[in-house]
Amino acid sequence: MTAAPDLDHMRAAARLALRGVKSNQGGPFGAVIVRGDVVVGRGFNRVLGTHDPTAHAEIVAIRQACRKLGTFSLAGCTLYASSEPCPMCLAAIHWARIERVWFACDRQDAARAGFDDAFLYEEFERAPRDRRLPVAQVFREEGLAAFQAWLAKPDRVTY
Repeated sequence: MTAAPDLDHMRAAARLALRGVKSNQGGPFGAVIVRGDVVVGRGFNRVLGTHDPTAHAEIVAIRQACRKLGTFSLAGCTLYASSEPCPMCLAAIHWARIERVWFACDRQDAARAGFDDAFLYEEFERAPRDRRLPVAQVFREEGLAAFQAWLAKPDRVTY
């Protein structure tokens, strides 16, 4: 990363994290997404308020930015987060094509506050058959029908 983070955006992410805590919506996490000099998405953790385990600050901000920009691609955007993104959020950041991430607290800080994702990192290293969550492949041929339809679709939008 060559450019220095915009400290105002980092402060905004930290304020959003506090807002989430004070509003009882979720955990102590905030995120801001910027394209150029324009804030296109903001979010704080809303897991408790929405009863949605995916409503992490980064996901909320990504959803808002995509709606605002009318696209699924956030190429050219930077995400500022109050804490290092968890594995789910990091995957979403990649899928959204966000180009840069700055964060304040790291995963060890989050773990000390009771948000420990170490078991997820450990699970990802294991073979599927050795994971705690049982996973099995069934009905592959039926599943392939949707992929074949997708590949045959002349107007598909690749993402």
